Amino acid sequence: MVTLSNQTRFSFHPNNLFVSEKRQFGIAGINFPRKIKVRISCFAADQPRQQKQKKKSQSTNDADSGVDPVGFLTKLGIADRIFAQFLRERHKALKDLKDEILKRHFDFRDLASGFELLGMHRHMEHRVDFMDWGPGARYGAIIGDFNGWSPTENCAREGLFGHDDYGYWFIILEDKLREGEEPDELYFQQYNYADDYDKGDSGVSAEEIFQKANDEYWEPGEDRFIKNRYEVPAKLYEQLFGPNSPQTLEELGDIPDAETRYKQYKEEHKNDPPSNLPPCDIIDKGDGKPYDIFNVVTSPEWTKKFYEKEPPIPYWLETRKGRKAWLKKYIPAVPHGSKYRLYFNTPDGPLERVPAWATYVQPEDEVKQAYAIHWEPSPESAYKWKYSKPAVPKSLRIYECHVGISGSEPKISTFEEFTKKVLPHVKRAGYNAIQLIGIPEHKDYFTVGYRVTNFFAASSRFGTPDDFKRLIDEAHGLGLLVFLDIVHSYAAADQMVGLSLFDGSNDCYFHYGKRGHHKHWGTRMFKYGDLDVLHFLISNLNWWITEYQVDGYQFHSLASMIYTHNGFAAFNNGLDDYCNQYVDRDALMYLMLANEILHTLHPNIITIAEDATYYPGLCEPISQGGLGFDYYVNLSATEMWGSLLDSVPDNDWSMSKIVSTLVANKEYAEKMISYAENHNQSISGGRSFAEILFGGVENGSPEGKELLDRGVSLHKMIRLITFTIGGRAYLNFMGNEFGHPERVEFPTQSNNFSFSLANRRWDLLESGVHHHLFSFDKELMDLDKSKGILRGRPSIHHVNDANMVISFSRGPFLFIFNFHPSNSYEKYGVGIEEAGEYTMILNSDEVKFGGQGLVTQDHYLQRSITKRIDGQRNCLEVFLPSRTAQVYKLTRILRI
Repeated sequence: MVTLSNQTRFSFHPNNLFVSEKRQFGIAGINFPRKIKVRISCFAADQPRQQKQKKKSQSTNDADSGVDPVGFLTKLGIADRIFAQFLRERHKALKDLKDEILKRHFDFRDLASGFELLGMHRHMEHRVDFMDWGPGARYGAIIGDFNGWSPTENCAREGLFGHDDYGYWFIILEDKLREGEEPDELYFQQYNYADDYDKGDSGVSAEEIFQKANDEYWEPGEDRFIKNRYEVPAKLYEQLFGPNSPQTLEELGDIPDAETRYKQYKEEHKNDPPSNLPPCDIIDKGDGKPYDIFNVVTSPEWTKKFYEKEPPIPYWLETRKGRKAWLKKYIPAVPHGSKYRLYFNTPDGPLERVPAWATYVQPEDEVKQAYAIHWEPSPESAYKWKYSKPAVPKSLRIYECHVGISGSEPKISTFEEFTKKVLPHVKRAGYNAIQLIGIPEHKDYFTVGYRVTNFFAASSRFGTPDDFKRLIDEAHGLGLLVFLDIVHSYAAADQMVGLSLFDGSNDCYFHYGKRGHHKHWGTRMFKYGDLDVLHFLISNLNWWITEYQVDGYQFHSLASMIYTHNGFAAFNNGLDDYCNQYVDRDALMYLMLANEILHTLHPNIITIAEDATYYPGLCEPISQGGLGFDYYVNLSATEMWGSLLDSVPDNDWSMSKIVSTLVANKEYAEKMISYAENHNQSISGGRSFAEILFGGVENGSPEGKELLDRGVSLHKMIRLITFTIGGRAYLNFMGNEFGHPERVEFPTQSNNFSFSLANRRWDLLESGVHHHLFSFDKELMDLDKSKGILRGRPSIHHVNDANMVISFSRGPFLFIFNFHPSNSYEKYGVGIEEAGEYTMILNSDEVKFGGQGLVTQDHYLQRSITKRIDGQRNCLEVFLPSRTAQVYKLTRILRI
């Protein structure tokens, strides 16, 4: 991937003729050590006292900076000594980890920017640089169609210039000089590969530019020692060894001390012009000591002029040549679209791998071996961003998508098709964000993208990197945020195209032995305590934001990484289950570090935790002992709905269980993402709720109509209560908003690799039941968009298991649900906090939503009456048909 045209970072280097501007970077809560003072004590008795003072100083510094490792426990009133001690030890370990990182990296931005160096990049000096990590290999080379797949033509140099002590391999691929062209007169000639910068093609030679720099940049006298580099040593040599120099020790005499010589020099040159004198003076400290200690004092005018003088970067930039000059003189070493792999020689023999940092990969299939593709389009054809990122909304309405199954035809859909057909539908449906699953490259399509093989590459089966950029850019143009479902909890076990046994060793990116394998899924488990693995993973998070402008992540299956049992264990011991020997503290520190760095580099980024165990402090600030996520997913809700629909008769549904499951943790209600069903309910043998409720129902028969009415009613009510009773975020999987009647089944050997169920039936949107369900879902989204029904906190005041009625308020809105399969209530009383007039703004029984239309217009305006119900002084008495839901808004307040 070409990164040169966007880079503004320069560095001094023997091979570079441009000046470095070092990046300053600070992270809130991360301290950068400047000077280290070491005090060595010879007495053992001093050691405990020093440690106590150090410990006290650290705790004082934490308190002064507002850091409390157990802060969220104190806030929630939880007293658990063992878990609190675990949090304190984790906090200390995180500080130590940061110190270790800063010994290897300039700052934390550098830690998160590995993609700027690793992988394949076009260098300004008419070459391509490649770098990758393989500490277990003995020899590294790049093989590809550009060198005949030769393992010797483009290999790493011997020694530290080709392979450093940490196991990083560096390979230079020089561009080839075209026939009849002369080498550049400037040895380190640089080229800018974008056409908008072509000053070097003006015909002015490098020597003329350097002469121009000397003439224009230096003031008279300033370039004296630059032009006459040997003037001072020549004069000194002449004085000591010239024809008039002393011939004997007696003639040489005593050499005066430095102070005397300096005063003689000043006296001899007191009448010289200022430009011939040094801009400084030496002042004796006058402390009476027998040896000379002087202070050097510079001229204030000279000092000011020195600091105001900018380095002569423009002259160096003028020596660069442009893209046309480069193409005229050189043949690219690695042309755009070239195929390549990484060749390693290991103790077990040679092997070929797809580079870990490759940004475009063709995965392995039945007829061809996997390879990386060098993506370096010309400036004219490279995608150019058109839209800026939309602002983060106060509430999230997330539309979960999979690009491959997003089309109507039985085939793998592309980024381009998704952009043209699905994005306008998402906008029309009223959602304000999309969440994409299966984007990073994965070898096997049937894994839905959860067994990632190439973490920096968007899947090539959907299109090119520029196609994916266009998708995100168009989504931003429609006002949609774009989230990725990121899988850092495990990786595919594939070797040729993935990271497993990448350099021939079993513990490169992953744990060794059983610890390195998921107990049930066969995937590989990352070694989060390794600095190079942290460098890889955190850089990967920053990559998708920097290169593709994504707006956030959902971290998939945190339970798999947080626990050595991968979350497959009973949690019956309270907080002890979250701090025992099965907890991977390194994984927790990775999540904390990732959240801290991401939110500092990109303040508007959104991170979402998917954790079935609801680890304590998921969405608490890191400074208060939390993990730093912005949202967490309520995974229990969809399991409850699936269980009720599959195995519990309608009469036996428990309203108390529904409410307690949907509300989940009240303390973090605003941080919760609710959903009735996501992709898990309709993939890999599962069924969508629509398929459970009315799949295969014959509408023509009376029995079929009754089943269809039940299914449509429950489908709407389940979505409405899930949407409104939870937090400020809601998620829906593509197609479920209109009751997609079929499950998703990816092509596998068991179905003869059929694509018949790996698509979406968009044709159903405009007809019958599915149109009604879509209209209802769109109305839900519009209620939040126009009236903000998700912004207040829900206040639940009526849960009646006998009548199967639930009622709660949220700001000025009142929600009433009657789940009873047969009982309708003529004047059902529910308590309200505020007396006044309430207008019905949504009725699930409306005909346009597929209802019976039993609630007439005269029921739409309700006036409160003074009657104590549900602990409230006032109430509404409303008509509640069975299996219906109503939403009211307080439109007029009555003072009684």
